[in-house]
Amino acid sequence: MARKKQEEEHVNHERWMVTYADMLTLLFVLFVVLYAMSQVDEAKYAALKEGLSEGFGMTAVMQGSDGAMQASSIQEEPQAKADDSSEQFGGVDPEVQQKIDEAVSAHDRSQLQHQYAEAQAEAQDLTQVWREISSALQAKGLQEDVQAVLDERGLVISLVSKHIVFEPNLATLSSRGREVVDTMAPVLRRIQAPLEISGHTNQVDVKPKFYDTDWDLSSARAITVLRYLHESRKVPQERLRLSAFGHEKPLVDPAKKGSQDVNKRVDIVVLSSLAAESRQLLGTNPLTSLSPEGENS
Repeated sequence: MARKKQEEEHVNHERWMVTYADMLTLLFVLFVVLYAMSQVDEAKYAALKEGLSEGFGMTAVMQGSDGAMQASSIQEEPQAKADDSSEQFGGVDPEVQQKIDEAVSAHDRSQLQHQYAEAQAEAQDLTQVWREISSALQAKGLQEDVQAVLDERGLVISLVSKHIVFEPNLATLSSRGREVVDTMAPVLRRIQAPLEISGHTNQVDVKPKFYDTDWDLSSARAITVLRYLHESRKVPQERLRLSAFGHEKPLVDPAKKGSQDVNKRVDIVVLSSLAAESRQLLGTNPLTSLSPEGENS
């Protein structure tokens, strides 16, 4: 009996017909609406477009070609037709428009609240990553070699040159620079977020001694850190990417004393996975304070 019951409980393979029928119905309705629109004269079409535009709070709705309407042979008494159509499509009922406005406003508020919530949660996660890195650096007295901010990209950790992370004109990490990366690497290896390594030079208007341009020097510095993270500290290469900015993005105002030592750097960016709209809400929030040499900390 149990075997017979199992044979009777077969899967209904014709459920797809329900979806198929719904699709055909929607297509039929679409073509009926298109056909009906093609039969409306220009004055009525314009009035309908204006009414929908006002009702949905948009500057332009149904921006179809006016050429087809202008080609219509019914051109007599346009003012009278406009008056008639104004009566027929005489604007949206105030109560309906109020409900539409309230629905749109509620949707916008809900969407913005969701984006803020996402940004706040992301900021907390990235800040926690920085706390772990900062704690490890402080334990070894390396905290002044690194500066961090949150911006629309994510967590930006800058390896600054206050204590010679990079020698002038060179892309080779100093022993202290390797120690900084070694200290950060366990946390960077553990997290799953992609990492972007960005190279920078300072703003001194002098051609690099061993490279053709600042772009070459900045990219070489980024490559040095990227390869060190992957080859020596075993950060998976599929999580790594590279960018170079030459002298175009100083970290500190170039007019400030000691800024050129700080602007010569490599940034390790823990990239956020949020959508662009939510990432913009992260703003630019410093997580540490680092002043150039010669200024108050």
